[in-house]
Amino acid sequence: MTVTIIAEKCDPKAADDKQLPNNAYLIQYEVEGKVVHDIAMSQKAVDIFDHYYDKYKKGFKWLKQAGGQLRPNLWNAKPPQRKKKKRSSAEPPQPPKS
Repeated sequence: MTVTIIAEKCDPKAADDKQLPNNAYLIQYEVEGKVVHDIAMSQKAVDIFDHYYDKYKKGFKWLKQAGGQLRPNLWNAKPPQRKKKKRSSAEPPQPPKS
């Protein structure tokens, strides 16, 4: 049960971003009379539900899938580092001195 919170107390329109993973969910809950939205991801929606219900109890309102289209393993991945090529020296190598 791993829940990764992508954005806390964000605008609900942020969930329409196509660069989010496809297992991200928009969550609405209420804290001290104020309606708040989060974006979180997990392998199963029930894990997110359990996390937020345990945390906010009756303040939890709903969750729905965000508009992300990326595979979770490719989301937030860094591009591979290129190896630097060695430059050949401008001078030819000197023969060893005897």
